[in-house]
Amino acid sequence: MKKIFFRLISLVLCAALIFGGASSASAKEIKECDKAFRVSVAVNGDTATRRGFCWYSSANHKAKLTVSENGVTVKEYTVEGFEWEGNFCYKQVVDGLSAGRNYDYVIDLVPELAEPHETVNGSFSTDDADSKVDFIAYADIQAGNLGNFQKGADTVAAAFRTMPSAEFMLNMGDFTNDSTNEEWDFYAQAMDGINVTTTIAPVSGNHDGLGVWNWFNNLFCLDTSESVQTLNGVNYSFDYGNAHIAVLNTNDVLSISLSQLRWLKNDMNSTDKDWKIVCMHKTPYTLGKDGKWPDALYLQKSLTKVLDDCNVDLVLSGHDHQYLRTKPLTGNKLDDNGVTYVLCGTAGSKRYEVRSFLANNFLKPEFIGMLNIQKNGYGNYWNGTDWSSTRETNIGGCFNTVSIDGGTLTFNSYILQDDLTEQGVPAEDRPVTNTDSFTLTKEEGLNKITFTGDNTTSEAEFYLGVIPSFCALAAYTFSIWLPKFFIMLPNLIKVYVNEGTF
Repeated sequence: MKKIFFRLISLVLCAALIFGGASSASAKEIKECDKAFRVSVAVNGDTATRRGFCWYSSANHKAKLTVSENGVTVKEYTVEGFEWEGNFCYKQVVDGLSAGRNYDYVIDLVPELAEPHETVNGSFSTDDADSKVDFIAYADIQAGNLGNFQKGADTVAAAFRTMPSAEFMLNMGDFTNDSTNEEWDFYAQAMDGINVTTTIAPVSGNHDGLGVWNWFNNLFCLDTSESVQTLNGVNYSFDYGNAHIAVLNTNDVLSISLSQLRWLKNDMNSTDKDWKIVCMHKTPYTLGKDGKWPDALYLQKSLTKVLDDCNVDLVLSGHDHQYLRTKPLTGNKLDDNGVTYVLCGTAGSKRYEVRSFLANNFLKPEFIGMLNIQKNGYGNYWNGTDWSSTRETNIGGCFNTVSIDGGTLTFNSYILQDDLTEQGVPAEDRPVTNTDSFTLTKEEGLNKITFTGDNTTSEAEFYLGVIPSFCALAAYTFSIWLPKFFIMLPNLIKVYVNEGTF
């Protein structure tokens, strides 16, 4: 009997050692795992009470997201990830927040681990819903290596130094060049200190979504409830202060679908906010290298009519890696009460020259309010007669600030001078030059809600509209774009031969 008893005790002890060793090994393995990465806090519906969190992990854990105010926990979530492109993606909508508050958060991949381990700590603020709002807009970091991502991050950091009151940032798309795991990791590494301390409103660029399905939607936790589709980007809208902002997906059927145009019209007519702003990647007005192709130029015909009809004030875009502001336009004609279009330049180091052969073909020079080109080696601008006027202060990354106070909107564009590390000048001390500034004013309280219906698009409705959308783009391409392209072609060839610019 004693032998049996001691044998049982021995078996229990052995089991304890085995499982205890396994537990210790597991704890060690967990402790040494990577902390959450690619962290973003995005607008998601009501900006006064909600945010959308997204992050990644290299292993599958039940993570914990804790949101606190002044050290007191106000929200706590256990979040499970799903596998995406070799990693695990986590999304969590945080709602029930209070307006105009500053919040801290902690993302803990292994909350069951008692001993100290790495977490991600960040912060954000909610909209106080008054008539004032400040935000930052930039575009096209579009890098392929860590060094160039860092140059873009330096530009964005300079933006927050210039406007420390900024409540969120708008990225006009092309976060990366090839939308690979490596590039998104480089982007996250360079932007980490910025991404975890503010709110982002992201726009899908053609390098982020077109042909790499679901990447964009799986990098951010956005409100997709009204998006016409999410394979190659997301269209959504939100209010901030007294502004209503709609974000378009210009990857949709190569440019923009009829379904999305209908969504935009309904969306803009469903708000009585004083300021109506539209953000998108591709731009209808440009003198960059993409300004000769029909996908972006089609927006001049299809999109601008909706913007005009809905009394949109400002359109922000990217894609063509130069800064260009139009004078107010209605129906592709000058109009003091029309829409102002801003091509936001590039926060990165990939910059495009002026394609002068586009002038008077796809963009009338008299439409231009300001044109700045951020070239390597020199920076040029258009002085009204000479496309190659140089200005050394234009050599660098571009960022823009928007400040709304009641019936006044003030826009400023800046250039952060390129890297001066070799001269011993740290990034935070590099000169910043204000290269453009304009103000829009309006009487408050004039916008009225004229649409109150369902603004969602069913899958069947979207796919039924794909062929008509392609037909509309094709009709524009062959009837309007192609004749203009042939007229422009001799000048294009001349510029290419003389300057090597296509």
